[in-house]
Amino acid sequence: MSSNNILETPIEFLKGVGPQRAQLLKTELQISNFETLLQHFPFRYVDRSKFYTISEVNDTLAYIQIKGHIIKTEVVGEKRTKRLVATLKDQTGSIELVWFQGMKWISELVKAGEQYVVFGKPADFKGKFSFNHPEIELYEQYIQMGTEGLHGIYSSTERLKNYGLDSKGILKLMRQLLSQLQGELPEFLPLSLIEQNNFVPRETAWKDIHIPANTNDLKAAEFRLKFEELFIIQMRLLKLKTKRNLSYKGMVFGKVGNYFNTFYNDYLPYELTGAQKRVVKEIRADMGSGKQMNRLLQGDVGSGKTVVSLICMLISLDNSYQSCLMAPTEILANQHFTTITELLKDMPIKVGLLTGSTGKKQRAILFETLLNGELHILIGTHALIEDNVQFQNLGFVVIDEQHRFGVEQRSKLWNKSQQYVPHVLVMTATPIPRTLAMTVYGDLDISIIDELPPGRKPILTVHRFDDKRLDVYEFIRSQIELGRQAYIVYPLIEESEKLDYKNLEEGYDMVLYQFPIPRYQISIVHGRMKAKTKDWEMQRFVNGTTQIMVATTVIEVGVNVPNASIMLIESVERFGLSQLHQLRGRVGRGAAQSYCILMSSHKLSREARLRLDTMVRTNDGFEIAEVDLKLRGPGNIEGTQQSGLMDLKLTNIAQDQEIIELARHAAQYFIEKDVNLALPEHADLLLFLRQNSKSKSNWSRIS
Repeated sequence: MSSNNILETPIEFLKGVGPQRAQLLKTELQISNFETLLQHFPFRYVDRSKFYTISEVNDTLAYIQIKGHIIKTEVVGEKRTKRLVATLKDQTGSIELVWFQGMKWISELVKAGEQYVVFGKPADFKGKFSFNHPEIELYEQYIQMGTEGLHGIYSSTERLKNYGLDSKGILKLMRQLLSQLQGELPEFLPLSLIEQNNFVPRETAWKDIHIPANTNDLKAAEFRLKFEELFIIQMRLLKLKTKRNLSYKGMVFGKVGNYFNTFYNDYLPYELTGAQKRVVKEIRADMGSGKQMNRLLQGDVGSGKTVVSLICMLISLDNSYQSCLMAPTEILANQHFTTITELLKDMPIKVGLLTGSTGKKQRAILFETLLNGELHILIGTHALIEDNVQFQNLGFVVIDEQHRFGVEQRSKLWNKSQQYVPHVLVMTATPIPRTLAMTVYGDLDISIIDELPPGRKPILTVHRFDDKRLDVYEFIRSQIELGRQAYIVYPLIEESEKLDYKNLEEGYDMVLYQFPIPRYQISIVHGRMKAKTKDWEMQRFVNGTTQIMVATTVIEVGVNVPNASIMLIESVERFGLSQLHQLRGRVGRGAAQSYCILMSSHKLSREARLRLDTMVRTNDGFEIAEVDLKLRGPGNIEGTQQSGLMDLKLTNIAQDQEIIELARHAAQYFIEKDVNLALPEHADLLLFLRQNSKSKSNWSRIS
């Protein structure tokens, strides 16, 4: 299949590019070879079949095209106001075309007396219309190139435009590329799949995605190429999953014994929800199957994931295997340790804690008891992956908030088991929309805890503008009088951490003024504090010494204070939906009614209003995740950067759900029918997968 070789051809060897343009394409658009240019898709299309007359131009029109003769060109203004102005005339009037940049190149292109086609967005300046930086080409060339019909608009940059590589210039290169690739984009999908879904030929699809004759051709091309993109991802994921199941035998935890039964019957503090029972049943089935479990457990904040993971650790212990739980921060690791030791305090089970703060003497004891099997459960941070941490027989691994760990970190933990493949449970409190989970975590089995424990009251969320701040403070005072505690959170402004610190300090001063010492005690926490100082401040809040915690988003994960009933989020318009939902989850952990107050200025964008409306309307994390996905796209959802999802060039996860499911079902069919793709009719597909493999490592073993 020679196409892959030609697609790897450096972009400078495409006719019309050359070394200088090639370097610009690399630095400005990351286009380095034929393949990356081919995958530089139009971000929208315009209909170039209609011509407007100059007299029809008005301020309601978007991008339009007109044709006429250039009657004169001149350079006017000086320095910053210097510009090239060309006057275009048709039978109904005249209009100015204006360029502030690339004047030298444009002046060589535009000649008086010639007929041109002009494409752009008309601008109204003091009642007079003009086109600023329009695309322009000779009418003769326009006819020869067949530009009429749908026209793709490509992203470009000012530097590229100065070298003639605006949208039109890129389209010209694309035409040249497609001409060179004729016969080099053969089919690799099985014929049965092409016929079943009525796919247009692959080469036709690539032509029509860039140069469609009409809307129907464009839709057919998009359908084919989106399916192809998703099908390849699903085939890779499912092949990895199948290979793992066939190659890596898991320990058979066939026994549910004394540890599990004693805890479940005598020490479990509350009845499990139906969702928790269902998930435990799914995990037990995995553990007893003889295959290595690799399961993602999704559950909203406070849904009881930790208890489920503990119950499964007890099954591991009943079968004489150790367990470990890795958390992304010391605070969260300490929280898990406190929760689990409290639940197991009356049982003969030894639980250890290992973090960066663990002293040498305590470490030596931990390492010894871990290696001789006396230590049953080890909880910790990334300190667990250190080389000197050796288990006697690790059988069950829990990774909490897994997207915060790198793949190699997780693999080191997995390799702690010397003889066997441990069962792996990865947990996240960040709800993942179903189609995103299917694409990102397609090689994992997925369990969802979709109900909260009984007795939890839904958090009441309200939006208040800055001018209601004194009323909000009065409400917080009334809650503190009832014995409650409150968080006040300020945004992290990545562009300027100094500004963030200043905002927090100013906020702290304001809170001190409203809640004066000694009547009130206040903690302050931010990312620049030393770990010990931060932990000390947080501990003061946890044990009730302070009533208010002023913080940045460092408290988003890992603080569990059932007595805290108020979450006030300042400058809420600066937060994403997922982050707002995570912050809200810090309250609502006790029996009292909890409140989340979203404070903003009156100046709000449409998207900010939608985020606020969504937060006020629902507490459902999965519904919030769906809205977040539509607003931000998959590339900004936590965890997707490591997932391979960023490889998607054409598919929109939020909008293409039907194609995602179609690709998933098709991949499942071929994997079940011919897992090694050994049948003759699958030879092209197997070759394509091998030639386009992005990763040599089987990371699916460790999620």
